[in-house]
Amino acid sequence: MKLKYSFLLVLTALIWGLAFVAQSKSGDYMSAYTFTAVRFLIASICMFPVIYANDKRTGKKKPEGKELSRLWLSGVICGILLYLASLLQQMGITLGTSAGKAGFLTAMYIIIVPIISHFLFKNPIGINIWLGVLISLVGLYMLCMGDYEAFAPSDLLVLACAFVFSLQILSVDHYSKSCDVIRMSTIEFFACGVTGAVVMIFTDIIPHGVETWAKTLSDPNALIPLLYAAIFSSCVGYTLQNIAQKKVEPTLASLLFSLESVFAAVFGWLILKQGLSTKELWGCVLVFAAIIIAQLPKKQR
Repeated sequence: MKLKYSFLLVLTALIWGLAFVAQSKSGDYMSAYTFTAVRFLIASICMFPVIYANDKRTGKKKPEGKELSRLWLSGVICGILLYLASLLQQMGITLGTSAGKAGFLTAMYIIIVPIISHFLFKNPIGINIWLGVLISLVGLYMLCMGDYEAFAPSDLLVLACAFVFSLQILSVDHYSKSCDVIRMSTIEFFACGVTGAVVMIFTDIIPHGVETWAKTLSDPNALIPLLYAAIFSSCVGYTLQNIAQKKVEPTLASLLFSLESVFAAVFGWLILKQGLSTKELWGCVLVFAAIIIAQLPKKQR
Protein backbone atom coordinates (compact mmCIF):
# COMPACT_ATOMS: atom_id res chain seq x y z
CA MET A 1 0.00 0.00 0.00
CA LYS A 2 2.76 2.45 0.96
CA LEU A 3 4.54 1.65 -2.30
CA LYS A 4 1.51 2.90 -4.24
CA TYR A 5 1.48 6.22 -2.39
CA SER A 6 5.24 6.57 -2.74
CA PHE A 7 4.78 6.12 -6.48
CA LEU A 8 2.19 8.93 -6.44
CA LEU A 9 4.74 11.23 -4.79
CA VAL A 10 7.33 10.34 -7.43
CA LEU A 11 4.70 11.05 -10.10
CA THR A 12 4.05 14.43 -8.45
CA ALA A 13 7.78 15.22 -8.52
CA LEU A 14 7.86 14.21 -12.20
CA ILE A 15 4.91 16.51 -13.01
CA TRP A 16 6.57 19.40 -11.18
CA GLY A 17 9.93 18.72 -12.83
CA LEU A 18 8.34 18.79 -16.28
CA ALA A 19 6.68 22.09 -15.34
CA PHE A 20 10.11 23.77 -15.45
CA VAL A 21 10.33 22.78 -19.12
CA ALA A 22 6.84 24.18 -19.72
CA GLN A 23 7.82 27.42 -18.01
CA SER A 24 10.98 27.69 -20.08
CA LYS A 25 9.10 27.01 -23.32
CA SER A 26 6.30 29.45 -22.57
CA GLY A 27 8.80 32.08 -21.45
CA ASP A 28 10.10 32.29 -25.02
CA TYR A 29 6.75 33.71 -26.16
CA MET A 30 5.09 35.26 -23.11
CA SER A 31 6.12 37.64 -20.33
CA ALA A 32 6.55 36.35 -16.80
CA TYR A 33 3.74 38.67 -15.63
CA THR A 34 1.13 37.21 -17.99
CA PHE A 35 2.29 33.63 -17.48
CA THR A 36 2.08 33.82 -13.68
CA ALA A 37 -1.27 35.59 -13.57
CA VAL A 38 -3.09 33.41 -16.11
CA ARG A 39 -1.53 30.20 -14.77
CA PHE A 40 -2.94 30.63 -11.28
CA LEU A 41 -6.30 32.00 -12.38
CA ILE A 42 -6.81 28.82 -14.42
CA ALA A 43 -5.48 26.72 -11.54
CA SER A 44 -7.98 28.24 -9.10
CA ILE A 45 -10.87 27.40 -11.46
CA CYS A 46 -9.60 23.83 -11.86
CA MET A 47 -9.63 23.38 -8.08
CA PHE A 48 -13.44 23.65 -7.82
CA PRO A 49 -14.05 20.04 -8.98
CA VAL A 50 -11.45 18.95 -6.41
CA ILE A 51 -13.35 20.79 -3.65
CA TYR A 52 -16.64 19.25 -4.77
CA ALA A 53 -15.21 15.72 -4.89
CA ASN A 54 -13.52 16.10 -1.50
CA ASP A 55 -16.68 17.48 0.14
CA LYS A 56 -18.73 14.65 -1.29
CA ARG A 57 -16.23 12.07 -0.07
CA THR A 58 -15.77 13.49 3.43
CA GLY A 59 -19.18 15.08 4.00
CA LYS A 60 -17.67 18.48 4.80
CA LYS A 61 -19.92 21.52 4.98
CA LYS A 62 -19.12 24.92 3.52
CA PRO A 63 -17.26 27.13 6.02
CA GLU A 64 -19.12 30.09 7.48
CA GLY A 65 -18.51 33.04 9.79
CA LYS A 66 -15.13 33.24 11.48
CA GLU A 67 -13.97 30.05 9.81
CA LEU A 68 -14.64 31.54 6.38
CA SER A 69 -12.91 34.83 7.31
CA ARG A 70 -9.85 32.96 8.58
CA LEU A 71 -9.84 30.87 5.41
CA TRP A 72 -9.80 33.95 3.18
CA LEU A 73 -7.17 35.72 5.28
CA SER A 74 -4.82 32.74 5.18
CA GLY A 75 -5.43 32.14 1.48
CA VAL A 76 -4.73 35.75 0.54
CA ILE A 77 -1.52 35.98 2.59
CA CYS A 78 -0.20 32.70 1.18
CA GLY A 79 -1.37 33.72 -2.31
CA ILE A 80 0.58 36.97 -2.32
CA LEU A 81 3.73 35.12 -1.24
CA LEU A 82 3.07 32.45 -3.87
CA TYR A 83 2.77 35.15 -6.53
CA LEU A 84 6.08 36.80 -5.59
CA ALA A 85 7.90 33.45 -5.53
CA SER A 86 6.38 32.22 -8.80
CA LEU A 87 7.00 35.53 -10.57
CA LEU A 88 10.66 35.61 -9.51
CA GLN A 89 11.07 32.02 -10.68
CA GLN A 90 9.45 32.69 -14.05
CA MET A 91 11.46 35.88 -14.56
CA GLY A 92 14.67 33.98 -13.90
CA ILE A 93 13.72 31.23 -16.35
CA THR A 94 12.63 33.77 -18.97
CA LEU A 95 15.93 35.65 -18.63
CA GLY A 96 17.99 32.54 -19.28
CA THR A 97 18.24 30.15 -16.32
CA SER A 98 17.87 26.64 -17.73
CA ALA A 99 15.06 24.36 -16.57
CA GLY A 100 17.47 22.00 -14.79
CA LYS A 101 19.36 24.74 -13.02
CA ALA A 102 16.10 26.42 -11.99
CA GLY A 103 14.93 23.13 -10.51
CA PHE A 104 17.97 22.76 -8.28
CA LEU A 105 18.04 26.44 -7.28
CA THR A 106 14.35 26.37 -6.35
CA ALA A 107 14.86 23.20 -4.32
CA MET A 108 17.10 25.20 -1.98
CA TYR A 109 13.93 26.09 -0.08
CA ILE A 110 14.29 22.69 1.63
CA ILE A 111 17.43 24.00 3.33
CA ILE A 112 16.22 27.59 3.76
CA VAL A 113 12.93 26.69 5.52
CA PRO A 114 14.47 25.18 8.70
CA ILE A 115 16.99 28.03 8.93
CA ILE A 116 14.28 30.72 8.78
CA SER A 117 12.19 28.69 11.21
CA HIS A 118 15.17 28.53 13.57
CA PHE A 119 15.81 32.28 13.61
CA LEU A 120 12.16 33.40 13.63
CA PHE A 121 10.57 30.77 15.86
CA LYS A 122 13.60 29.38 17.73
CA ASN A 123 12.94 25.89 16.35
CA PRO A 124 16.03 23.74 16.95
CA ILE A 125 17.88 22.39 13.93
CA GLY A 126 20.40 19.59 13.75
CA ILE A 127 23.99 19.52 12.56
CA ASN A 128 22.73 17.97 9.32
CA ILE A 129 21.13 21.30 8.35
CA TRP A 130 24.35 23.25 8.80
CA LEU A 131 26.28 20.56 6.95
CA GLY A 132 23.70 20.83 4.16
CA VAL A 133 24.19 24.59 4.06
CA LEU A 134 27.96 24.27 3.65
CA ILE A 135 27.68 21.65 0.91
CA SER A 136 24.97 23.61 -0.89
CA LEU A 137 27.12 26.76 -0.93
CA VAL A 138 29.88 24.87 -2.73
CA GLY A 139 27.30 23.33 -5.05
CA LEU A 140 25.73 26.72 -5.81
CA TYR A 141 29.14 28.14 -6.65
CA MET A 142 29.82 25.34 -9.13
CA LEU A 143 26.28 25.41 -10.52
CA CYS A 144 25.92 29.17 -11.01
CA MET A 145 29.36 30.72 -11.37
CA GLY A 146 30.59 28.74 -14.37
CA ASP A 147 33.13 30.87 -16.18
CA TYR A 148 31.73 34.11 -14.72
CA GLU A 149 32.98 36.21 -11.83
CA ALA A 150 29.51 36.74 -10.38
CA PHE A 151 26.11 35.11 -10.27
CA ALA A 152 23.97 35.74 -13.36
CA PRO A 153 20.96 38.00 -12.63
CA SER A 154 18.59 35.24 -13.76
CA ASP A 155 20.09 32.78 -11.27
CA LEU A 156 19.81 35.35 -8.47
CA LEU A 157 16.12 35.77 -9.27
CA VAL A 158 15.53 32.03 -8.93
CA LEU A 159 17.50 31.97 -5.67
CA ALA A 160 15.32 34.83 -4.42
CA CYS A 161 12.30 32.79 -5.44
CA ALA A 162 13.54 29.90 -3.25
CA PHE A 163 13.71 32.30 -0.28
CA VAL A 164 10.17 33.62 -0.85
CA PHE A 165 8.91 30.06 -1.39
CA SER A 166 10.33 29.28 2.06
CA LEU A 167 8.21 32.05 3.58
CA GLN A 168 5.18 30.80 1.67
CA ILE A 169 5.73 27.23 2.90
CA LEU A 170 6.02 28.41 6.51
CA SER A 171 2.82 30.43 6.08
CA VAL A 172 0.94 27.46 4.63
CA ASP A 173 2.24 25.28 7.46
CA HIS A 174 0.96 27.80 10.02
CA TYR A 175 -2.49 28.42 8.55
CA SER A 176 -3.27 24.92 7.28
CA LYS A 177 -3.49 23.60 10.84
CA SER A 178 -6.78 25.41 11.35
CA CYS A 179 -8.17 25.56 7.78
CA ASP A 180 -9.53 23.33 5.07
CA VAL A 181 -6.30 22.96 3.08
CA ILE A 182 -8.01 22.33 -0.25
CA ARG A 183 -10.20 25.43 0.02
CA MET A 184 -7.26 27.43 1.34
CA SER A 185 -5.14 26.40 -1.66
CA THR A 186 -7.96 27.36 -4.02
CA ILE A 187 -8.16 30.83 -2.46
CA GLU A 188 -4.35 30.97 -2.49
CA PHE A 189 -4.29 30.26 -6.24
CA PHE A 190 -7.09 32.79 -6.81
CA ALA A 191 -5.35 35.52 -4.77
CA CYS A 192 -2.12 34.79 -6.61
CA GLY A 193 -3.88 35.05 -9.99
CA VAL A 194 -5.77 38.26 -9.12
CA THR A 195 -2.60 39.91 -7.79
CA GLY A 196 -0.83 38.88 -10.98
CA ALA A 197 -3.71 40.15 -13.14
CA VAL A 198 -3.48 43.63 -11.59
CA VAL A 199 0.26 43.74 -12.24
CA MET A 200 -0.23 42.29 -15.74
CA ILE A 201 -2.63 45.09 -16.70
CA PHE A 202 0.05 47.72 -16.05
CA THR A 203 3.04 45.76 -17.40
CA ASP A 204 1.62 43.98 -20.46
CA ILE A 205 -1.89 45.06 -21.44
CA ILE A 206 -1.75 48.88 -21.16
CA PRO A 207 1.73 49.33 -22.72
CA HIS A 208 1.19 46.90 -25.62
CA GLY A 209 -2.58 46.89 -26.08
CA VAL A 210 -5.22 44.23 -25.55
CA GLU A 211 -4.97 42.83 -29.10
CA THR A 212 -1.22 42.27 -28.89
CA TRP A 213 -1.59 40.70 -25.43
CA ALA A 214 -4.42 38.41 -26.58
CA LYS A 215 -2.46 37.37 -29.66
CA THR A 216 0.51 36.43 -27.51
CA LEU A 217 -1.69 34.51 -25.09
CA SER A 218 -3.42 32.55 -27.87
CA ASP A 219 -0.14 31.41 -29.47
CA PRO A 220 -0.13 27.58 -29.11
CA ASN A 221 3.63 27.65 -28.43
CA ALA A 222 2.93 29.65 -25.27
CA LEU A 223 -0.60 28.47 -24.42
CA ILE A 224 -0.02 24.71 -24.29
CA PRO A 225 2.90 24.93 -21.80
CA LEU A 226 0.88 27.47 -19.82
CA LEU A 227 -2.08 25.09 -19.56
CA TYR A 228 0.24 22.29 -18.47
CA ALA A 229 1.66 24.46 -15.68
CA ALA A 230 -1.83 25.58 -14.61
CA ILE A 231 -3.70 22.27 -14.75
CA PHE A 232 -1.11 19.59 -14.12
CA SER A 233 1.59 21.31 -12.07
CA SER A 234 -0.75 23.35 -9.88
CA CYS A 235 -4.05 21.45 -9.68
CA VAL A 236 -3.19 17.79 -10.38
CA GLY A 237 0.19 18.00 -8.65
CA TYR A 238 -1.32 19.49 -5.50
CA THR A 239 -4.14 16.92 -5.44
CA LEU A 240 -1.74 13.99 -5.77
CA GLN A 241 0.43 15.46 -3.04
CA ASN A 242 -2.56 15.89 -0.74
CA ILE A 243 -3.67 12.27 -1.30
CA ALA A 244 -0.29 10.57 -1.01
CA GLN A 245 1.51 12.62 1.64
CA LYS A 246 -0.96 11.54 4.33
CA LYS A 247 0.11 7.91 3.83
CA VAL A 248 3.89 8.38 3.60
CA GLU A 249 6.32 9.32 6.36
CA PRO A 250 7.35 13.03 6.17
CA THR A 251 11.05 12.26 5.68
CA LEU A 252 10.41 9.85 2.81
CA ALA A 253 7.89 12.25 1.27
CA SER A 254 10.43 15.09 1.33
CA LEU A 255 13.08 12.88 -0.22
CA LEU A 256 10.73 11.85 -3.04
CA PHE A 257 9.70 15.47 -3.65
CA SER A 258 13.41 16.30 -4.01
CA LEU A 259 13.41 14.31 -7.24
CA GLU A 260 11.61 17.29 -8.79
CA SER A 261 14.96 18.98 -9.40
CA VAL A 262 16.41 15.83 -10.99
CA PHE A 263 13.40 15.47 -13.31
CA ALA A 264 13.72 19.16 -14.25
CA ALA A 265 17.33 18.61 -15.34
CA VAL A 266 16.53 15.40 -17.23
CA PHE A 267 13.54 16.85 -19.09
CA GLY A 268 15.43 20.08 -19.80
CA TRP A 269 18.15 18.01 -21.45
CA LEU A 270 15.80 15.66 -23.33
CA ILE A 271 13.18 18.16 -24.51
CA LEU A 272 14.90 21.54 -24.62
CA LYS A 273 18.44 20.27 -25.31
CA GLN A 274 19.64 22.34 -22.35
CA GLY A 275 22.83 20.58 -21.42
CA LEU A 276 24.90 21.27 -18.31
CA SER A 277 28.67 21.57 -18.19
CA THR A 278 30.71 19.15 -16.09
CA LYS A 279 31.15 21.84 -13.44
CA GLU A 280 27.41 22.54 -13.39
CA LEU A 281 26.62 18.84 -13.13
CA TRP A 282 28.88 18.52 -10.10
CA GLY A 283 27.12 21.56 -8.66
CA CYS A 284 23.78 19.76 -9.14
CA VAL A 285 25.15 16.66 -7.41
CA LEU A 286 26.35 18.70 -4.41
CA VAL A 287 23.11 20.67 -4.11
CA PHE A 288 21.08 17.46 -4.28
CA ALA A 289 23.37 15.83 -1.69
CA ALA A 290 22.89 18.86 0.57
CA ILE A 291 19.11 18.57 0.20
CA ILE A 292 19.19 14.88 1.12
CA ILE A 293 21.44 15.49 4.14
CA ALA A 294 19.21 18.34 5.34
CA GLN A 295 16.20 16.00 5.34
CA LEU A 296 17.80 13.23 7.38
CA PRO A 297 15.83 12.71 10.59
CA LYS A 298 17.42 13.93 13.80
CA LYS A 299 18.40 11.32 16.35
CA GLN A 300 16.04 11.12 19.30
CA ARG A 301 17.48 11.28 22.80
